[in-house]
Amino acid sequence: LRLSAKEELEVGWSASGCKTKTPSGTEVSRLYCSADGVMVPTITQAEKDKRRARTLQRRGRMPRAKRRRLPRLGAVRKGTDQRFKQVYVSSLYDQSQTHRLVGVSAGGTAGLSRLLRRDAARVLLRGAQERRGIVDGAVCLRNHLEILPLEEVMLDFYHFTEHVGEAGKLTLGEGKAAQDWIQKVLHLARNVGYEPMFRELLNWRCGLRGGKRQVADRLINYVAQRQQMMGYERCDEHGWDVGSGPMESMCGVTTDRIKGRGRRWNLENAEAVMELEALHQSNLWQRYWDIAFAACN
Repeated sequence: LRLSAKEELEVGWSASGCKTKTPSGTEVSRLYCSADGVMVPTITQAEKDKRRARTLQRRGRMPRAKRRRLPRLGAVRKGTDQRFKQVYVSSLYDQSQTHRLVGVSAGGTAGLSRLLRRDAARVLLRGAQERRGIVDGAVCLRNHLEILPLEEVMLDFYHFTEHVGEAGKLTLGEGKAAQDWIQKVLHLARNVGYEPMFRELLNWRCGLRGGKRQVADRLINYVAQRQQMMGYERCDEHGWDVGSGPMESMCGVTTDRIKGRGRRWNLENAEAVMELEALHQSNLWQRYWDIAFAACN
């Protein structure tokens, strides 16, 4: 974490070298950027106070000679105010995912902004001819990605599919009519364009009443707020990804050691363990130890 913050851990590749071929056969340099938040189980301050009180009670019943010295309260890391805290994970990767830079930050949205700026500078993001962003639809994530020199930030098509599917089943049931409508909306969005898809949503809403119309309003509002992120019809022409699968994968592997029955963490320790996995996923593990050994010698 310290080496990354000081930009002393060289990545070994740059955006301009991330070459791929478009469907027309033209070679371009392309890099994707994505970010997401994961919930980490943490130890709250109330739990720490309760544990210390129990320890003091046990010590009071022990002979003085057997008592171990407790650390001073000022030397103990403070617990969190909630049982789960959000940690942000970012990823920069090329089309084939041969090159990848994964980062972790427990510093909230401000920490995510610093992380994105720093890692974009480390890989010289401006050097890529095509710079694409993909997020799961969270507005705050889109806003943070837009601080980078990206050409466009896309809404992950899978998350869009989930919202359409849920709304279709709640309003049209589980039968063939619902499935046909869902497939029609997804086809229009993916292959035709935003405007025809949005007109279909408005036509669908006109035939609904009561609670079903409220479901339709939620979907329409969700889509309207993300209009600039839904240019899916152009993606096949250029060979652009429309899914954030690589980012979702990084969220899974970086928290694999963190989550589990009975596991509770100081937030700083959780961030450090996640960064170890991020180091491995970024193919920087050996480079880190080379620097460490050189510093020792």
